Amino acid sequence: MKPIIGIILRDDKSANGNDIKYAYTDIISAIIKSNGIPIGIDCKNIDKYLDICQGFILQGGDDIDELDLKAIEIIKNNDLPLLGICLGMQEMAYYDEGIIYDINLHKHDNLHEIIINKDSLLYKILGCVRTLVNSRHSSAVKSTNLSVSAVSEDNVIEAIEDKDKRFFLGVQWHPENMYDGDLNSRKIFDYFIKICNDK
Repeated sequence: MKPIIGIILRDDKSANGNDIKYAYTDIISAIIKSNGIPIGIDCKNIDKYLDICQGFILQGGDDIDELDLKAIEIIKNNDLPLLGICLGMQEMAYYDEGIIYDINLHKHDNLHEIIINKDSLLYKILGCVRTLVNSRHSSAVKSTNLSVSAVSEDNVIEAIEDKDKRFFLGVQWHPENMYDGDLNSRKIFDYFIKICNDK
């Protein structure tokens, strides 16, 4: 049976000024292609989804949300798989005593190389110490109590994890945007969905 993956929705305004919540199409597509079932969820009601969803994704966005931090706490305490992407990773780091700072060098979707710690879940998933990732963020993680899984060549933290959890991994880049053309991006989603499907 395919696992149900809860995408924690981001808040926005429609063109008419109405409040809306959104999920990125590429994340939805990546979940489906990796054999999961995506549903959008409101983190205000995260408790209602713990028996429905086998895993969760924290999307990219603009600003750290206190409700997301509460959702991270609940997901982590229940040891449910969580994949954080861009801002999602920063929120995971921030929740674990992280410090976030502004950065200007990674804003333009440029491909760059990262160096992966061999003693990490990310290395287990990808099986390599270097890979190319995309980049379009104006903030980054300066420090956190979580383990650092990868850094860029200019020493920006690119991935973090909690080794004590089944799957608690954050990546600074956007593997969902590279899914169709990059094997390593597919591996991240494939492994995440596999863990979500494990009993």
